[in-house]
Amino acid sequence: MTETPRWLSPAQQNAWRCFVRMQEKLNGRVSRDLQAESCLSAADYRVLVHLADAPDGRMRSSDLARSVEWEQSRMSHQVARMVKRGLVCREGCFKGGRGTFVVITPDGRRAIAEAAPRHVETVRRLFIDLLTPDELRTLARVSRRVVEQLEK
Repeated sequence: MTETPRWLSPAQQNAWRCFVRMQEKLNGRVSRDLQAESCLSAADYRVLVHLADAPDGRMRSSDLARSVEWEQSRMSHQVARMVKRGLVCREGCFKGGRGTFVVITPDGRRAIAEAAPRHVETVRRLFIDLLTPDELRTLARVSRRVVEQLEK
């Protein structure tokens, strides 16, 4: 027997649609600004941030894909494009003999270092500076709660 869906109330539907629309518009604008102001796509930037934050600038490809919530095939294609541009390289994983490491190169570090100041200014202008400190704390608390649920 099929259970009746728990439809969203008008207020819930409005909140959800406003959130989705904000996310779409914000991601689109931030991505366009990043591309226009640097040599990096939003996907390049995401990968480089994770690698730059890793202790030795490297991550297993599968772990990197999981970190950015991508399928392994998407990660493989993205890394291939970045290898061609010299932003990252691949190294074999010698423990267990399976998989590869994705490693940020000096050119990748330079690219992220040059893009980051402009990127953070865009994020400030389009998002952070529009919210009060209380709104930012609430947003962080709500976001953590949702992420914790998704990671269970």
